[in-house]
Amino acid sequence: MLEQLKEEVFEANLDLVRQGLVIHTWGNASGRDKASGLIVIKPSGVAYSKMKADDMTVIDIDGNIIEGFLAPSTDTPTHLVIYRCFECAGGVVHTHSCFATSWAQAGRAIPPLGTTHADHFAGEVPCTRMLTAEEVRDNYEMNTGLLIAETFRNADPCAVPSVLVNCHGPFSWGRDAADAVRNAGALEEIARMAYNTVMLGHSSPMPGMLLDKHFKRKHGKDAYYGQAGSNDK
Repeated sequence: MLEQLKEEVFEANLDLVRQGLVIHTWGNASGRDKASGLIVIKPSGVAYSKMKADDMTVIDIDGNIIEGFLAPSTDTPTHLVIYRCFECAGGVVHTHSCFATSWAQAGRAIPPLGTTHADHFAGEVPCTRMLTAEEVRDNYEMNTGLLIAETFRNADPCAVPSVLVNCHGPFSWGRDAADAVRNAGALEEIARMAYNTVMLGHSSPMPGMLLDKHFKRKHGKDAYYGQAGSNDK
């Protein structure tokens, strides 16, 4: 079942390691099948070096295991809320990459400080509020997803496809699992640049018109970056 998607999600998880976004088992990637709505996700706690495509777990949007002999990621409920709430999410990634997690642990959004940020995100990468004691105690992972959705209540998750969960780490999403990994990689590099910029004494956001110019030349109906018909941004 969903053999191609299993392979894509498996490769996406390995790409997290290849790009230096995770060590040990500190991350997970998933992908959604458009036709059936079923989701393929990394199994919980399985080492990347020992993982196979057949180890991926197939679940429905309610988290029921449809196929697979391994328990899905403990972050599955968070992924499921993102899929339910963000129509543009065809893949979801969670990491504990160093610089993005540093901003999350500080409880700080990443401001748009320059055009590298603007090429990828249409504004600041937000940081959520802290979960309440009750939210942590009961249905923690689901409440993390609901908190992410709450953070984007007045923002476009397609234009800023990443978030920092306060005291935890980043989640990213995209057209598919590979695109979600790409966004997670861009987030980490932008977080590193922002950290260095702030350490140099500058933290004021870039002018809005310059941000809009750089974002819109790569995204949306009037984009003109790259080759016609290509998804490579």
